[in-house]
Parts: sequence; structure tokens; C-alpha cells
Amino acid sequence: MTLEIITSDALPVRHGFFTRKGGASSGIFAGLNCGAGSSDLSDAVAINRARVATAMDVALDHLVGVHQVHSADVIAATGPLPVRPHADALVTATPGVALSVLTADCQPVLFADTSAGVIGAAHAGWRGAVDGVLEATLDAMEGLGANRANITAIIGPCISQRAYEVGPEFFETFTAEDPTNSRFFINGSGDRMLFDLPGFGLHRLRAAGVGHAEWTRHCTYDDATRFFSFRRTTHAGEADYGRLISVIRL
Repeated sequence: MTLEIITSDALPVRHGFFTRKGGASSGIFAGLNCGAGSSDLSDAVAINRARVATAMDVALDHLVGVHQVHSADVIAATGPLPVRPHADALVTATPGVALSVLTADCQPVLFADTSAGVIGAAHAGWRGAVDGVLEATLDAMEGLGANRANITAIIGPCISQRAYEVGPEFFETFTAEDPTNSRFFINGSGDRMLFDLPGFGLHRLRAAGVGHAEWTRHCTYDDATRFFSFRRTTHAGEADYGRLISVIRL
């Protein structure tokens, strides 16, 4: 099966938000599961990652990623990474290095300043977004010569507000940081609320001064044929879940 790759016309460098279609995994991981941390067969994950590298026209060792820990830490990559560092975003100014992040409801965010030749990729769940991973990625790109006013940032498939039910303590975490964050919540059932993760991500990006920011408007929870979703898996009582990969390169 052919890989399905979502792209944005606003991001004029080679990139892709890969769906689960076209992979070698089976069962609950069926499709393009690129998560080595899952309980999927390692051989299947290796085949899937090799297919992604081929689609991005890079050697497999130049498809670089990090050990994601929901932090605001960013690493600069100039080539293959012999060990995956603990971080949640990557930047580079080196052609031929493909930056990748894995998600299954969290926001994958791809960045580019084409005039400076600097790109970035970030894994931004609610914790990383609150702690500043998006702003830290912009800072790291500027450290390589980018200008944030020239940076385009695209949020890929992630969980949408209608599927992201949270409790009052979650709401309090956000409003304690900034009372105006209440605008990213609407009432749900009982004391539950619905949180707008991509809306919050766009707000943080625009407030940080990026030249352009948008969301592809794909919900991972709602479309099981195309996307893996941690929350959907949890609701279904499944033992594990696949990870989607998002990639950008110069």
C-alpha cells in the first residue's frame, strides 16, 4: 500500500505528516507505526522507518529523532545521532538531515525559515506546550541564523477539542499560568471540559512572533483509519498504540 503523506502549501521545503497508511505493522499497530517504544515487532517498525526515509529521500541514519519526554528541551542536529537524546524538539541548518517527531494525539509541529535555511520539528503535547517547547524551538532556530518573523510553523494531525475531555484540575493548571487561557476550554459533561490543544498551540506560536502558523485540521481521535490515537486506544481498552511520524528536511 502507498504511503499517505499530508503536506502544507505554506511550508515550501520537503516535509510530511505521515498517516498510518502503507506500513508493515499489523493488529492494533496496523500500518505505518514508527514508534520503537511501542510493543510492536521491532522488524516491522524498522521497515516502516525505512519506508519513511525513502519517501523523504534520505539515508535511514539521517532520519533523526529524539527520546521524547514531554519537555521543552531542543537539540541541534548536524548529522546522524548515535544515541537519541532526551528532548522534544530538533533544529538543523544542515541539508540532508531529516528531523522527525512521533505523536499519537499530541501536536507535531514543523518549522521552516527558508530564507535562512533553518528548519525545526517539535513534539508538543499539552505539557510541552505549557512549558515552552514551541518558543524554545524558535529560539534554537534563531541560534542557527533564522528570524522568527520569517518562520512558518505548521501543526499536523492531533487531537481536536471535541475529543479532548479534561477535568477541573487540568483547567486550573492552564488558568493559573494565564487566566486568559480559559478561552481554550468549553463546557463538557458535568465538571468535564473540552480543551483546544491546536488552538492553544497556534496562540503560543503567534504570540511568540512567527511569521505564519496554521493547523492542518486533522483530528487523530476521529479518524482511526488514518491516525493512531492514545486516547482512542485508552477508551477502547487496547494494550498499546502506534505512533505517527512527522518529518521535515532541507
